[in-house]
Formats: sequence, C-alpha cells, structure tokens
Amino acid sequence: MALTKAKADFTLHPYDHDPSAQAYGEEAADALGIPYERIFKTLVAETESGLAVAVVPVAGKLDLKALAHALGGKRAAMADAARVERVTGYVVGGISPLGQRKQLPTVVDSSALDFPTIYFSAGRRGLQIETAPDNLITLTRAVTAPIGKAG
Repeated sequence: MALTKAKADFTLHPYDHDPSAQAYGEEAADALGIPYERIFKTLVAETESGLAVAVVPVAGKLDLKALAHALGGKRAAMADAARVERVTGYVVGGISPLGQRKQLPTVVDSSALDFPTIYFSAGRRGLQIETAPDNLITLTRAVTAPIGKAG
C-alpha cells in the first residue's frame, strides 16, 4: 500500500511458501529464480537508541557493528523475535521494511544501489515486492551504508 500511495512503480511476485523452510530469503530467491544478491531480507536489531531495521542481501549476513555505526552508535544486537513481531506487525520470515506499525530507523545495504530493482518481503511469507532501491530508501527514510558482509 505504501508503494501504491507513493505512486511508485513496483511488481508483486507471489511464490509457493514451504512451511518447513528455514531460510526464507533463499527460498524466495530459489522459487523466483532471482540471484541471492538481488533479494533483500529485513532484519531488526536492538541499538543503543532502540530498535532499527536493516535491509541486507540474502546472499550475506548483517554486520551489526556496521549497522550501529551507520546509525551513529557503537553496538547492535539482533532483537528478540517476539518483540520484533509485536513492533512491526509482521511475522518473522515475512517482515517488510514498508508498512510497519511504527516507523523505525532504517539502513539499506549500499549494494542495493547496484541494481535497477531489488526484491524484498511484501509483508508475508510467499510474496516479494520488486521495486527500484530509491523507492524503498525514500519511503522508509533510510540511510544507505555497507552493512552486509559475506556469509
């Protein structure tokens, strides 16, 4: 809805979600035939100033120290899943950086800018959004920084 309201171009990509899947981003990439570098996962971390959203390629991992630095802090740790679900309104594996209950500080890995479009969760398992990285960055008021690491 956020993309529609902003009149941004996007495409929805549904796929059959396997309830036994543990790596949701990789499952989406494989189902849609998209390189892991172009599908981004939405992670939520606890920082000194509260919860923050990190959007990183499923091909790697989140560098928590880099995330903290991008937000002007020193430390970050992955947030508790139950708390993340309460605050965002989404279930783990289907957390979208858009449309969360509360606007959280957001950092998008700078590698997103290497692609004309990127994919990320549309808010439920089995549905991805494809849009230009600038649309995501603008709508989430994100900063970009190299927060992903090989993984």
